[in-house]
Amino acid sequence: MLTMIETIKLFQKQSGHENIPAGTVIYQENDTGLLMYGIIEGEIEAVVNGNVVETIKTGEIFGQGALVDPDHKRLSTAIAKTDCELVSLDKERFMFAVQETPMFALQVMREYSKRLRSLKQLL
Repeated sequence: MLTMIETIKLFQKQSGHENIPAGTVIYQENDTGLLMYGIIEGEIEAVVNGNVVETIKTGEIFGQGALVDPDHKRLSTAIAKTDCELVSLDKERFMFAVQETPMFALQVMREYSKRLRSLKQLL
C-alpha cells in the first residue's frame, strides 16, 4: 500500500521536491488554495487568528481542504516551522488520485478526522 506522500509523488505534475526554509509562509488564511502538500521532511505550523493550532509533521499532508471546498479558501496560514521538503498536488491531480487510488482517499479522510479530533480537544 502506498503512503500519501508516495501517492502524491506518483500523481504530481512536476518531478522533484520543493525545499522551503524555516519561517517561510506557504499560504495565508483566506488565500485561494490551488495545491495540497505532503511533508517529506520537516514541520509546518497551522496558524489561525495569530495562534498556532497545529504542528503538521513529516509524512502528513496539509492544504487539502481548499481543494474540496467550493470557494477554495484556506482556513489557516501555513508556516514552515523548520526547513522543509514538500511535494504538492493540484486539484486536478488530487481528484484523479482520489478516483484511482481509494486508499489515498481514505488516508485523506483519516487526516481530516484526526485534525478535527485535535481541534475539538482544544475547545
